Amino acid sequence: MTSGAPTGTRIRAIRLAQGLSLSALAAAAGIGKGTLSELESGRRNPTLDTLYAIAGPLGVPLAHLVADEDTEVSDAALTSWRLHVRQDVDRTTEVYLVTVRPGAARSSPAHAIGVEEQLVVLAGEGYLETAGERTPLAAGVHHRWPADVPHAYVCTGEEDLVAVDVIVTPTS
Repeated sequence: MTSGAPTGTRIRAIRLAQGLSLSALAAAAGIGKGTLSELESGRRNPTLDTLYAIAGPLGVPLAHLVADEDTEVSDAALTSWRLHVRQDVDRTTEVYLVTVRPGAARSSPAHAIGVEEQLVVLAGEGYLETAGERTPLAAGVHHRWPADVPHAYVCTGEEDLVAVDVIVTPTS
């Protein structure tokens, strides 16, 4: 989980810059208006699911929502450490070290249109599910896919599935 106040402030600033109402963003993200209001005011800490749900409709990378000092986000299935963010004229590249716990599945909603992900598996076993297809994951496997569709990481082994996740978001 990440700290609520700095993240909420960023969400609000991006929403307002895009001319979106609280109701419009909440509806597009599939979360309650009250929940979004509490996140923006720092009264509630966002979950990883909520951050991804908000980033998609805003068309921004997760890194734009998470404050600079927040380098770890997690939920019951996954822990993700931000290793690097690079801002170029035409894209933002985020690099994360991701750990999926044994027997766990982490579903990610579709990212903004044009977002691409790459996963390099360092340890463990599992699969990646995108567009109804399952790609086996094991140490040494590299997979690249359009991440503007829902996708899921699943750990099927007895040890953590550990991977480097690279997310490239084109600049509008």
